[in-house]
Amino acid sequence: MNTKKIHLAGEAALIIVLLINSLGVDLMSKSGFGISTISSVPLVFNIAFPVLSFGTWNYIFQTLLVITLMILKRSFCPGYLFSFVVGIGFGKMIDIHNLWIQHLPDTQSLNALYFFTGFLLMCFGICLANNCMLPIIPTDIFPRDLAEILRKHYKVIKTTFDLSCLTTTVILSFTILHGFYGIGIGTVFCAFLTGRTVSVIQKFIGKHVEFYRATGRKTIPVKTPNIRHA
Repeated sequence: MNTKKIHLAGEAALIIVLLINSLGVDLMSKSGFGISTISSVPLVFNIAFPVLSFGTWNYIFQTLLVITLMILKRSFCPGYLFSFVVGIGFGKMIDIHNLWIQHLPDTQSLNALYFFTGFLLMCFGICLANNCMLPIIPTDIFPRDLAEILRKHYKVIKTTFDLSCLTTTVILSFTILHGFYGIGIGTVFCAFLTGRTVSVIQKFIGKHVEFYRATGRKTIPVKTPNIRHA
């Protein structure tokens, strides 16, 4: 039995990604259980050098990731230029969400809710980003394109990338701040389970959503990107 798919424009998906991924990062930060592994790196720099906002440090980190990809590909990718703009928007949205999230009540049960809500929003956003057919947030581009470059399963590359970010955060925390900052049980949880959770959500989206480009020469429905999830 064929299930009728929901049609979603890649442009709309990208806007949703900017809104919910930034919200997810701020919710996890608010929870106190530890931020996502990727965001933990710029968070350490924000704590050490608060002259720049958390969102700005996110953008700087994302810029370095894109430069790394171009070096690995040994070529200049014009599509990555737009990802810089998307990265700026993501950083600004982090700062905007942070303005109201800081006023949310703090209780153990609510903090747990903030963390898991933020985690699921982030994973769902990563799936939308991987399928929107547009230049996306650099932190989402990096594991996706690296998986293609190395011809490895996305889940493996994503988990390895998250663990690398976690290790980098630990080293920076002790080197710059002489203690643990931005790292908690939630950070470790994200490092090991983000890739697996994204794979599960990706399979669901692949069955129920058809992505297409609403701009360009013409509107064409497309299939889900060939990202390996074994």
